Amino acid sequence: MTEPIIELRNVTKRFVGVTAVANLSLALRPGEVFCLLGENGAGKSTLIKLLTGVEAPSEGEILVDGRTVHFRSPRAAREYGIATVYQEVGTLPLMSVARNFVLGAEPTTGRGLFRRFDKEKAATLALQTLRELGISRVADGDQLVGTLSGGERQALAIGRAVHFGARLLVLDEPTAALGVRESATVLRLIEKVRTRGVAVLFITHNAYHAYAAGDRFMVLRRGEMLASFDKGEKSIGEVIELMAGGAELQSLLTAGEAGVVGT
Repeated sequence: MTEPIIELRNVTKRFVGVTAVANLSLALRPGEVFCLLGENGAGKSTLIKLLTGVEAPSEGEILVDGRTVHFRSPRAAREYGIATVYQEVGTLPLMSVARNFVLGAEPTTGRGLFRRFDKEKAATLALQTLRELGISRVADGDQLVGTLSGGERQALAIGRAVHFGARLLVLDEPTAALGVRESATVLRLIEKVRTRGVAVLFITHNAYHAYAAGDRFMVLRRGEMLASFDKGEKSIGEVIELMAGGAELQSLLTAGEAGVVGT
């Protein structure tokens, strides 16, 4: 088994009056898709903030390549190769595909006062990366991102992250707002990214999408790990039941029935 790129060991995050994540441990390895499942309020968003330097753990530690780190900011996390693509994709609809792809790292040509944005190089980088990820419909670097489909925007954001050195790609509900075909495009992107040796943390509440893409799985409820398992150890039905709190619901129903009988 390969060594983890990033580990969380016994991490707890508390806010005033609330424990958002409790004693959570996980390891994210290169070329592996780790699916984090849970309904709203399960602690998924807090975990993203811990991994990306937005928040610091109240207890526990984060390790990169086996060494404890303290992310002081999102920039510090990015320097370790942690990239996040959020549900609301971080692309600018009124800018071109090429501009969006190199935003913040624009290539230039010329020197001194004659230095300018290298539009051709940016377009080549963007289109080549999209083709490598299986997106062939986008053929013009000047095309506005606002004209792309949801899956194509996800591909642009994912491709940009991988091109600029992402070692861990955190995907926050990437299929939540997409249709069936668009979701299938994103799931194919995840497979292509993992074959490049990138670790993928796929955060979702859709058990079907997770099962199609994932290697390992963790179900969160109220900030705590409810279950952790490898692909094949549980059926999709069992995963959905865990996420929905089926066992707890059954115990409540049983207790209710016992109360009715007792009266």
